[in-house]
Formats: sequence, C-alpha cells, structure tokens
Amino acid sequence: MRVTKFEHATLRIDLGGDTLVIDPGSFTSPLDDLSGLVGLVITHEHPDHWTPDHLDRILRDAPGTPVFAPAGVAAAATDHDLTVVEPGDTVTVGRFTLRFFGGDHAIIHSSLPRVQNVGVLINDELYYPGDSYAIPEGVDVGTLAAPLGAPWLKIDEAMDFVLAVAPRRAFGVHDIPLSVIGRDMHRSRLKWATEHNGGEFFELDPGDSLDL
Repeated sequence: MRVTKFEHATLRIDLGGDTLVIDPGSFTSPLDDLSGLVGLVITHEHPDHWTPDHLDRILRDAPGTPVFAPAGVAAAATDHDLTVVEPGDTVTVGRFTLRFFGGDHAIIHSSLPRVQNVGVLINDELYYPGDSYAIPEGVDVGTLAAPLGAPWLKIDEAMDFVLAVAPRRAFGVHDIPLSVIGRDMHRSRLKWATEHNGGEFFELDPGDSLDL
C-alpha cells in the first residue's frame, strides 16, 4: 500500500490498482489520474478538507465513486449521493477496509460551533484522524498521518497524541498554516514523539509517497 501526500490535508492511497482519496480541500491542487478510484473519504465539512469544485471534478472523472463522510458533509453536499458514516462504522470499498473513529472536530474556540469529524483507519494500517486527536482505541497503528499545524492545534497536544497512538511510522499533514520554519520545527517535535516509542518519522512534502 502506498500513501502519497498532497498539499495540506489531502492523501491518496494506492493498492493493487485501486485508489482511495481523503480530504481534497481548498488548499489542494486538482487531482489527476484517478482511473482506479474506488472511494473518497471526507472527514468533516470545513473547506480545507473538501470543496464542491473538487467533489464535482472527481466525480466527473470517476462517476459513481462512493463518497463516505459524516452527516454535516452530506447536509452541505445535497447535490450528491454521499454515504454517511459514524464512529464505529466499517465499510469495504475495493481493496480497502475503512474503520471510522472519533466523532468531533477539535475545539477551535468556544464562540465557534462544533462540527462532526471522523478519523479513518485504512486496512488496519494507516490512521488519519482528520481535525482531531481521536485515538483509535485497541488498534496497533502502523502508520499515523499526524496534524502539524491548525488554529486548533497546540504542539504539546499534537505531541501527546503521537505519544498516545505510538505508531511504528508517522508523517505530518495539515501543514499549510505553517511557515517553512514553523513546519520544520513542528516536524521535529513530532519526530521526537514518534521516536520516543521506537517509531520512525518521515518528512513528506506534496507529491512525496511512502510505501507501507
């Protein structure tokens, strides 16, 4: 299984000719070569994780692709037939088994409404929490896509999250809000947290891939 990081929070996972895309949002360039697309996951409704334009473009290029998202996304994308998922759900699409965790977006500020958020575990190997620190209880996470920078993120909480998950591998996502200096600084903190439990941290820039 190969995971490719794109700008900000978008991931592409490829396995045996099947492709899964996660969170194609407003900071991500249009995706191409989606002939093998079997599924799309949107973790929550914020535009940096999905846009109508991205969704329309993807479904135009790969019509009939199932889209899995929490109810808040389905309510915002009424022109499309989405499959609503909740924490505890498991679905299989192509060569991918998806297990969903969490439920709530991390708090940005008390003045802002909370939205639903699901973390997704792919093939019991790659865990992406969306905008949350939801821990997949009872799961031995092989690879963690760990948030690096966001209005809701404190680096000590991000480090504690990585320490709690204790993955064998980790790499940073959700990094557009950071300068290059800030991104590298946060990467070094999550590298320490990953290595603390014997794992390995990878620095992936947009377009870089990791074979799992």
